[in-house]
Amino acid sequence: MDTDAILDLVKDTAAELITPRFRALAEHEVMEKAPGDLVTVADRESEIAITARLREHYPDALILGEEATQTQAGLLTAFAGAEHAFTIDPVDGTKNFVNGSPDHAVMVAELRDGHAVRGWIWQPEHQVAFVAEAGGGVYRNGERLDAVPRSSEPAQIRGASSTELHGMAPGSFAEVTDSWWCAGVDYPQVLTGGVDYMLFRKDWPWDHVPGSLMVAELGGRTGRLDGSEYNPRERQEWLLTAATEELFDQVRGPVAASMGL
Repeated sequence: MDTDAILDLVKDTAAELITPRFRALAEHEVMEKAPGDLVTVADRESEIAITARLREHYPDALILGEEATQTQAGLLTAFAGAEHAFTIDPVDGTKNFVNGSPDHAVMVAELRDGHAVRGWIWQPEHQVAFVAEAGGGVYRNGERLDAVPRSSEPAQIRGASSTELHGMAPGSFAEVTDSWWCAGVDYPQVLTGGVDYMLFRKDWPWDHVPGSLMVAELGGRTGRLDGSEYNPRERQEWLLTAATEELFDQVRGPVAASMGL
């Protein structure tokens, strides 16, 4: 499928299975996978729909859906060795979705040998799509994005995080604000200049592969607090994304120190 066709798949699935349930979920349509970790019928049904369509076109690809990992033991292990794979986050920001916040998204990414080659983020309530191909830049609703100029003055460097970093001022940087609690909104905020960096605790590939590709396409970097590169096949705590390579290097140490790492 070409890139536009997969974007259409994501949009159509959201229009059919997600948006009609926004602010209209019945009590029995919201479940807990773990305490505080919500899933809805919209998550499950939309993931099944996207997975089925991708399998029609890519029968040999491994498809890693967030909800599928709850029932398919070994799927994450298989993903780590897959030559060709897709990740699906059917409703990123499920808690926002359940609580009636428009800050939720549908995300898909394609990987070859563990490297992201295409990524899609669709924010149905905002009607904004971000699409990237490796080496081809990032597009927002069909228009190519340019990198936003960033300040190197510490007091002007703005970060956001839903972790304990929220409310701190690493080094001499600005106080860290709360995140949007949705990677499909968080990463676009880095892309478009809402913030300069983000710190995440969890690194599930369906959350980070699309956005990290987009950040890289605009000259930024996503990696570990020890300076190593982000590898979607590996599971670790703490992931830092920054709008430029220079910002990543500038904020990494103070952020790690603030977290006691």
